[in-house]
Amino acid sequence: MSVLTGKELRIVGFLCNWCSYGGADTAGTARAVQPTDLRIIRVPCSGRVNPLFVLKALMNGADGVLVSGCHPRDCHYSSGNFYARRRLEMLKDFLPIVGIDPERFEYTWVSASEGQRWKEVVTNFTDRIHKLGPAPRWADVTPRYDLPFNNPENLLEPIRPLGCGENPSLAELKQAIKDALAASPEAGAEGRKLEGVLGWKRGFDAVHAEPVFMQTPEEVDELIWGPFNVHNLANFLPQYKGRKIGVVVKGCDSKGVIELLAEDLIKREDVVIFGMGCNGTVSEARIRAKLPENAVIEAVRGQGATLVVTASGQDYEMPMADIAQDKCRQCNKPNALISDVFAGRPVAEPPAPTDGRSGALRFLDGLSLEERMSFWKGQMERCIRCYACRSACPMCVCRDHCVSDSRDPEWLTQDDDVLQKMFFQLIHAQHLAGRCTGCGECQRACPMGIPVFALKQQFGRMIKNVFGYAAGMDPTATPPLLTYQVEEPNIKERELS
Repeated sequence: MSVLTGKELRIVGFLCNWCSYGGADTAGTARAVQPTDLRIIRVPCSGRVNPLFVLKALMNGADGVLVSGCHPRDCHYSSGNFYARRRLEMLKDFLPIVGIDPERFEYTWVSASEGQRWKEVVTNFTDRIHKLGPAPRWADVTPRYDLPFNNPENLLEPIRPLGCGENPSLAELKQAIKDALAASPEAGAEGRKLEGVLGWKRGFDAVHAEPVFMQTPEEVDELIWGPFNVHNLANFLPQYKGRKIGVVVKGCDSKGVIELLAEDLIKREDVVIFGMGCNGTVSEARIRAKLPENAVIEAVRGQGATLVVTASGQDYEMPMADIAQDKCRQCNKPNALISDVFAGRPVAEPPAPTDGRSGALRFLDGLSLEERMSFWKGQMERCIRCYACRSACPMCVCRDHCVSDSRDPEWLTQDDDVLQKMFFQLIHAQHLAGRCTGCGECQRACPMGIPVFALKQQFGRMIKNVFGYAAGMDPTATPPLLTYQVEEPNIKERELS
């Protein structure tokens, strides 16, 4: 039984085989009196501790989780704990957004000779967990379903003027694509002919666009550009790796292209990039909310910053400020950041927003831990596990062998269970930490309107604050969680003694 209260709590410890496990063994050999709540899992290195191990333990009933490894510079594998330090620091700051008290998780360093230090570490951490008491259980939380940040009166004001008319440079863009498709490599040259260009064409009605792979002048003539070009076409590029193709991009799409280049998922010489300035895209759900139920959309036209929708024989005027996607309200990069051909004049770029949080993230920041858990439980009860969020993400490139589908090891079951659904979203957010470019496609694609982008944005906010890094800006950069520094100026060493 615990030497603290006489009642054990469920505490999981991931201990490095070479140092911290040895330190625990040293404390035991010395017969040091210490709490017995901790259940130890020995791992080869703290760098082997996937943050998802910690999340899964905390979501499945652990009252606390402790990770302990070799001191920095003493790692048996040279750099494992340097990687662990960055990942675990980000995890600790991420936990509150899903309603988990960050005090229930800690990481520290103990060497094999530090039996006394191990005793102090485990005693202090166990004491902390006992003061917090048993962790809240998802099963005991009342779900919350409302999304007040989506109410018209709560929408964020755009930081720049948004428009919805046809871009006057569309003809220039079409001609540039036709010229590129018609061009043939010079005799004896190593260049390859462009196979086709990814763009958008009108979909099944006037407010839907759909991706198209243009290979002929007739197909290029169908290209559209405007507020309905919502899809991030960078999503399709990895499947064409090794083939020479073109892609039309908005500012946010170009960030996806840059990040794919940075991770060597595509080659620069394989891609011809066509860009234009973007005046914002619309949310179909917000358009539908302004129309009578079952109204049939017949036509749309832009009048400056107002979209006129003709539905069931009647015109409805909708200001872009009311129907724009959330990401467009905070966008300060409306032009392609990388391009081979840029049609027309760039759109004026506003200064970066002082507070770039989405409405959902602002809402979550104002809730208590229990209220956040209640919120996510309600949202996951609505989730239908269609994985549209995964399919729409340009950086989710391992979908053919996704861990969510793995049965060895089995990260998730196929049960229609809130915890299983939530854990998938945590897997997705964790895998995109430092890689998400903020295109918001995961949330736009969700048929249930669940604000899953807030989870990725939380990681993005933390990484920007700690490492000064934003994904999708530099094709030569390395995402922070894929590298390390020996001295981390913005991470303080964790001490529990």
